[in-house]
Parts: sequence; C-alpha cells; structure tokens
Amino acid sequence: MPKNSKVVKRDLDDDVTESVKDLLSNEDTCDDAFKKSSLIVSDVREGKDRDVEDGCDSDEERPAWNSKMQYILAQVGFSVGLGNVWRFPYLCQKNGGGAYLVPYVILLVLIGIPLFFLELAVGQRIRRGSIGVWNYICPHLGGIGFTSCMLCFFVALYYNVIIGWSLFYFSQSFQQPLPWHECPLVKNKTSTYVAPECEKSSATTYYWYRVALDISDSISDGGGLNWRMSVCLLAAWTLVCLAMIKGIQSSGKVMYFSSLFPYVVLICFLVRALLLTGSVDGIRHMITPKLEIMLEPKVWREAATQVFFALGLGFGGVIAFSSFNKRDNNCHFDAVLVSFINLFTSVLATLVVFAVLGFKANIMNAKCVALNTKKIVGFLGNEISQDLIPRHIDFSHVTPEDYTLMTDIIRGVKESDYSRLGLDSCNIEDELNKAVQGTGLAFIAFTEAMTHFPGSPFWSVMFFLMLVNLGLGSMFGTIEGIITPITDTFKVRKEFLTVGCCVMAFSIGLLFVQRSGNYFVTMFDDYSATLPLLMVVILENVAVAWVYGIDKFFEDLKDMLGFSPIRFYYYMWKYITPLVLLVLLAASMIQLGMTPPTYSAWIEELAQERSRSYPAWGLAVCISLAVMAILPVPIVFALRYFNLLDDSTRGLSAVSYRKGRIIKDSVAPDEDDDASLIRGKSPCSEAPSPTPGNSIYRKQSGGLDADPAPNGRYGIGYLMANMPDIPESDL
Repeated sequence: MPKNSKVVKRDLDDDVTESVKDLLSNEDTCDDAFKKSSLIVSDVREGKDRDVEDGCDSDEERPAWNSKMQYILAQVGFSVGLGNVWRFPYLCQKNGGGAYLVPYVILLVLIGIPLFFLELAVGQRIRRGSIGVWNYICPHLGGIGFTSCMLCFFVALYYNVIIGWSLFYFSQSFQQPLPWHECPLVKNKTSTYVAPECEKSSATTYYWYRVALDISDSISDGGGLNWRMSVCLLAAWTLVCLAMIKGIQSSGKVMYFSSLFPYVVLICFLVRALLLTGSVDGIRHMITPKLEIMLEPKVWREAATQVFFALGLGFGGVIAFSSFNKRDNNCHFDAVLVSFINLFTSVLATLVVFAVLGFKANIMNAKCVALNTKKIVGFLGNEISQDLIPRHIDFSHVTPEDYTLMTDIIRGVKESDYSRLGLDSCNIEDELNKAVQGTGLAFIAFTEAMTHFPGSPFWSVMFFLMLVNLGLGSMFGTIEGIITPITDTFKVRKEFLTVGCCVMAFSIGLLFVQRSGNYFVTMFDDYSATLPLLMVVILENVAVAWVYGIDKFFEDLKDMLGFSPIRFYYYMWKYITPLVLLVLLAASMIQLGMTPPTYSAWIEELAQERSRSYPAWGLAVCISLAVMAILPVPIVFALRYFNLLDDSTRGLSAVSYRKGRIIKDSVAPDEDDDASLIRGKSPCSEAPSPTPGNSIYRKQSGGLDADPAPNGRYGIGYLMANMPDIPESDL
C-alpha cells in the first residue's frame, strides 16, 4: 500500500467492518492483472457517502453493438441520407460538373474527416451522449450538448415529413399507369378538358403540388390539414418509434436493411438507366469539368456546407452511436471509412441521377423537336420558303440534328424576323442545365423520367422505398442524438422517452402537413439548423483542441487506440479546421444578410413558382428558430460562471451507476499522496468526472500508470464483495 493510504469502511445493514485484504479476497476479478493491484483512494471528502459499482461490470449495463458491421451500417445510415441523392447531384450540376469534386474532396479532408474523427473519439472515450460528453470536457460549454439535442429535434420535425411524402408516393406507385403519368381530365355538363393548372405545367408537377400537397398560394394561408399526408406522417413516426423503442438493440437490426437496400436500388437504377437512350449524354454532362467555376468562392462555400451536413456533424448522433463502442475500437479507421463511403454514395447517386436526367432530356428534346417541326410545316409557303428546307429531311421523322440544321438555315436567312416565328432551340444541353434540387428533383423530375421507363410502377416502388430507407437511416441517428444524451443524464426509461418524443414530434409536425406545410419545411430547413450547427461544431472543436487541450486529447487517443494519430490531425484540430469553419460561418452570415429571407410559393393561376417574402411573423419565426437552437450555450455558460448549477453527483454532468454499496472515508488524502498524481483534471477545473465525484482508483503493481478509463482520466477499480445486489432505493 502506498503511503497515506486510507482505511475503507463499508456500512451495510449490520455495520460489518472489513479490511482491504478481505475485500480483495472476495473480489470477482475482471482479469489477471487485477490480482496484482493495490487500492488507492483519491479525491475523497471526509464524511461523504458515495455510490460505487463493480468496475469489472461497469460497461455491462450500457448497451453495445452486436457487431462492428452493425455499428458501421448505423453510422453510414445516419450520414448517408436524402441529401446525397438530391442535394449533391444538384450542386455538382450547378458548380462545374466533375470539377466540383475537387473542392469537395479537399474540404472533406480538411473539415469532414477531422471533425468526424473528433466526434467519434469523444463519444467512444467518454461513453456518454452529447450532453454528458461536453459537460465532462468543459462544464462551461456544457450547453453544446443541449443545443445538439434541440437541433436534432428541429430537424426530426420536418425530416420525417419528407419520409411521409415518400411513403405517400410509395403507396401510389402500385398502379399502371402511374397516377402522375398524364394530366387529369375535368368534366362538366357540356365538355371534357385537361385541368388548366396541369396543362400549363406538367403532369408530375401538377400531381406534386395539387394532388399530393394540395398546396396553398401563401405561407399565411394555412388551409387546414391534408389528411392523406397526416396519415403518412403518423405512419412515418410509428416506424421510427418502433425501430427506436429499444435503442440500438432494435434500431441496429433494422440498419441491415435500411442502410444496404438503397445501394441495391442505386445499382439497379444505374444499370437500367445506362440501357436507356440519352443516359450517356447525362453522364457526359456531369463529368465534363468547368474549371473556371472553381475559382468562385461560392462553390467552395457550398462544397464545405455539403461536407458539413453530409456527415451529420454537430447533431450528436455520431457521438451517441460511438458511445456504445468498445473502448479500444479503432475509431480513426471508422472515420475514414464512413467518410469515403459517404463520398462514394454521393458520386454513385449523381451518376444515377444524371443518367436518368439524360434520358429525360432526350425525351423532352424529342417532344420539343416534334412541336416546333409542326410550326415550321405551318410556316411553309408563307413565312418560310420550301427552298430553305434541305431535301433529305423527312418531316415525318425529324431528328434533333435535322431540326438544328433547319433552324440554323432559317435564322441565317430571316435574321430580323426569326424571333417572330417563336421557334425554340431544342438543345439537350439546355434541358440538362435546368438545375433541379431537393423535392423538385425527387418528386417531379425523377418521377417524370420514370413514367417513360418500361415497367414504370416497379421502378417507382423501388425508388420511393429507397427514399424511405435513406430517410429512416438518418432519422435513427437523429433520434438517437436526442434519446441517448437525455437518458444518460436524467436516467429516464428509454422506452417512455422514445414514445413521448415521437408523440410530441408528431403533434408539432402537423404544422407541416397543412396546405401551407411545404413552406414551413423550407423555413425549418433554411433557418433552424444551418448557423446554429456551424456554431456548435466550432465550439466542439475549440472545446477539445483549446480548452481540454490538444496534447492531452492526443494522449487519450493513444491510450484508447493503442497508437498515436498522425500529426496531421493535431494541426487540423488546433488551427486549420477552426479557421475554415469560422470563414464558413462568416460567409454564411454574410449571405443571409445580403439575401432577404424568401420562399418559393406555388401560384395556382400561373401554375408556376414565384419568390415571396416572409410576412413579419414569418421573419420572427426564422430568427426565433436560430436563437432558440443556440440559446442553451450562453445559458449554461452563465449558470456555470455564477455557480448556479449543482456540481454534485446528481448534477447535469453526473452519471449514475448500477447498484453499488455505500462506503465512508475516514481520512482525507494529503496533497502529496501518490494518489494525487493520477487525479486528472481538464483545463476547466470544475469539470466533473463522468464517474462519481469520489473515486477509487486501481493502481497496477507492475508500474506507476493507472488503468485508462473511458473518460480519458484513469481507471476505476471498484472493490466489491460477492454479496446479493442491494436495491437502489436502499442506498
């Protein structure tokens, strides 16, 4: 025993006093090294009662992944979402085609992988959700965890609405022909005619806005609930609740399907699309680099934002999933693997989207040629001389090349009067340059292309089932980012919390399934997460690299991984990544300041979208969403600064353990006790340990180092006799 060691007395019902030797003789050892250990008691206050637990079984109560594959699929399912299918292809199309991959990959290395690795590491090391992790690293920044939970809740509110939309289209896909295949006919007493709104737009556009959403003209016009979408939203929340009710024990099994099925569908779509006419035109358009666009700052800002959101950074889902890992799991390998799987998925989805859009562009171009050829035939002999038409052209079958030749000749002869003829250019490149993103890509452009597929109902079922699975994978991580931190901190039953969270979210989510609900989805997507999430990730990086200490964090990683990460991460975490994030935050704030908040409203009379400004109350909601999300950070900081939060073992940052025994300490430790050398303190001196405040450490006789613990400080060897469990109420 080291000097100044203390006698430990266990107060049980019969006040039996046992020596340390007796305790050790009854210990149920975890490993052979324990037999050579000696007891060191540190950080103890005289007269304080403490709950302790058997260190050998300390991790048994926390759920764990059944396999490494299940964990990787969970992280992939969370990071790979709807944005990979409809946001990345749009950005690629908009920002230089294949050239866009250059800034994206660069920023993935500078921002994505380092921050993803950081979140995986802190979750795995401390083995708590986001609230417990950031309260432990620095209590003054403990509000980061609460902000992450709030951001998850905001995103879950509208993200599940999109899953509801996908469920609706999925349910309507079992029809031949598809219900959005052509415009509906309207009958009155005297005649039958095509719905004017559909005739002015297209069949798929009309079905989306008028049948599916039954959208109003303004965000101020609620218009009542859309009962079909309300039922789909209820179904979506029911699926999430059933999958999450047992935590990772239930959601982990679902991940095998929800994470892998989208890849099966994407590969099937790619093979099918490559067999369609015009698919090569779409892929060629995608990979053709426009290098001059890379010099625009906007491209780099949008690439950084996409990297940032693609990996799900800042939400707490990454931390929650990694907290169920073994302490020695190689989270660095996981970070690199999941990041590049995410990149591969984005590229694969982009190939599929552009192949299908290339096919659609050829279909639309052929219609354009046929329509304008009829105009030319009508002009022959009057506006256009027959001599201007090349002899080899057959008007019964005019190819795009023949049409381009005719219009070039006519334009050369009738320069001044050509515009009066109203002939369109009918160029495939023009069709492919029509940038479509988000819901417009999935529910309008892609659905229209699938109507021309042979066996279109089958492909429609597969496509929307894929969207449902992509959405559910992300939702599982988002809900885990809420459930795990709250369960760890407040010790509520996970089943009750999951059901309560889903019921509350569904009730609030009815806002998004009224006739104006699509506008609220846009509002929440634009303002509830973007800036607050950037601030959260900046604070996370600063908390680890500058407050906790980058050198100390590297030592923790070496203990946990068995090797020290390359120095690349040292400079990224300490200098480069925070700087890039601050530049991104400043650019985003400047953009918001220069661009007045607007939304795209669907005008029924015009059958077109028009940009409209938010009303005064709408602006107030936009600002309130951003403020509410980030508000926990300054509140917790102020409460900590003025010592208004209880730092006892029942405080916000404390962690309750399994059934244990009550022990009393008779002697306070001297400052020069050997035990004081292994009491780790983070730079935030008030930082409570994720273990009970008064700890018993186990020191190996073979060396001076204590066992590494999941919290990055030192191991805990709880010395327990083999006695029946005492109910927690008796403690």
